[in-house]
Amino acid sequence: MIDTHQHLLYPDRFTYAWTEDIAALHGAFPLEAYREAAAGTGIEGTVFMEVDVEAAQNASEARYFCLLAEDPANRILGVIASARPENEGFDTHLDAIAHPRLRGIRRILHTQPDELSQSTRFRENVARLGARGLTFDICALQRQLPHARELVQAAPETTFVLDHCGVPDIAGNDAPTGDGWKQWKRDITALAELPNINVKLSGITVYATEEQRNTEALRPYADVLLDTFGPDRMVWGGDWPVCNLGSGLPRWCELTRELLAPLADGERAKILAATARRVYRL
Repeated sequence: MIDTHQHLLYPDRFTYAWTEDIAALHGAFPLEAYREAAAGTGIEGTVFMEVDVEAAQNASEARYFCLLAEDPANRILGVIASARPENEGFDTHLDAIAHPRLRGIRRILHTQPDELSQSTRFRENVARLGARGLTFDICALQRQLPHARELVQAAPETTFVLDHCGVPDIAGNDAPTGDGWKQWKRDITALAELPNINVKLSGITVYATEEQRNTEALRPYADVLLDTFGPDRMVWGGDWPVCNLGSGLPRWCELTRELLAPLADGERAKILAATARRVYRL
């Protein structure tokens, strides 16, 4: 398995303001702790995902984890760095963090105003990522999925990855009959029509109630992704340590295998590793 969504937190180096009100994410979550959590899960390599540090630390975070990725023993196959496509100097920032292990960019959208991704500068900067061979990970709320589609459509030469299944409101959607569920399904289906976006099976136990953190409750979401994106455009992510707010990494790995059990071996292999290697050029 390749975990395409590995967060590592080093509070002695970087500032994570967003964790201040989340007691379970206080303190350090280094590579050694990740290895302990991932032991026995079958994870053989990872893609480090930026952790929304303070903007002034974006470049430092990218350089630090690209340096860690240089050591094969760390099994970090690629790095997704933070950047601000809405700002002037975006290209200069990309030049400053250029590295053989840099595979893509993410700009958190789910905590930002909807208008952020709608500006001309934002879209033009994201559209230029394709020429650099860099992907763009989208982390947007369920209600923001139409805006995500507009962004993807505006940048046809850039490869996108939709994080966390489009952040469905599993606790409130009442799948597969509720209005929230139906809206999520419509928006996911519309996104999947665009050929330059992929989806990441990750993070969803955090959006579910404790009673919903099981195969029965999560299968409707996995099935829609399989029907719309298919294994060729689907990757997997652990979202550690944020997944500790849900089922935790070992249990999420178990749930993943249960959700993908009906597939052929080759299809599972694509979702768990092969598609990640292609999309992120690992």
